[in-house]
Amino acid sequence: MEIIRSVSQMQQRALALRAEGRRIAFVPTMGWLHRGHLSLLEAGRERGDVLVLSIFVNPAQFGQGEDFDSYPRDLSRDAALAEEVGTDIIFAPEASDMYPRGYATYVDVEGITSVLCGASRPGHFRGVTTVVTKLFTIVQPHIALFGEKDFQQLAVIRRMTVDLNLPVEVVGMPIVREKDGLAMSSRNVYLGADQRWQALALSKSIAEARQQVAAGESSAAIVIEGVRQTIEAMPDARIDYLEICHQNSLEAQQAIDADSVLLLAVFIGETRLIDNGLLHTNGEGGS
Repeated sequence: MEIIRSVSQMQQRALALRAEGRRIAFVPTMGWLHRGHLSLLEAGRERGDVLVLSIFVNPAQFGQGEDFDSYPRDLSRDAALAEEVGTDIIFAPEASDMYPRGYATYVDVEGITSVLCGASRPGHFRGVTTVVTKLFTIVQPHIALFGEKDFQQLAVIRRMTVDLNLPVEVVGMPIVREKDGLAMSSRNVYLGADQRWQALALSKSIAEARQQVAAGESSAAIVIEGVRQTIEAMPDARIDYLEICHQNSLEAQQAIDADSVLLLAVFIGETRLIDNGLLHTNGEGGS
């Protein structure tokens, strides 16, 4: 396994691999790898000749007062985990190389970014779409794998890829959960023992919502109220948003149907967690 820090070196390597007819599978991350990330890498290993992992804590997608400075970072730890699942190249650039002095170009997807996380984190998705476009240009992947836990992010990247005619197959992979149901996230490391227990309210509320729908409930307002009660029973919980949306357009729905997805973002103490689930299936959101 090789670690490449230089943008130009990574791009030259990727172009050479494509010229050789090698199929590049790509998993972009911000590091602090967990089982969810490793599942993406394992899927990428099966689907490509060369597996590239990027580790870059992207300053452009963090807002003022968010956790950019405290976001967990440990390249040695991540490299060891990545090598175990067969990663060929880690691309770990410096921010000064990705956004050099005078940088002035951004990618902005309209509409779908104005709701949910986009409403509560202004500018977040502009940072995401900009860095993913840059990474696609640098790494030159044939296929890129993303987790469905970041449901809106996946929808935005798919929209961007189609709109910009980017020759990349974007694949969403199911949420990976801890044994007790908590969706795996790099930010889970922030949770103390009591808050870790309270965080289970997110997955519990999704399961309860599915039970309501299976029993015949079709009112989004009624289901959302049940979710709200479950989460607000936790003393350190503060709801950012609870929405039932169409899984493709992300437009809010009043009546639940086969395309309805429950999306939620909740602060447990100072830690912001997201989760989601389709309401007419036992699977995860998007699957």
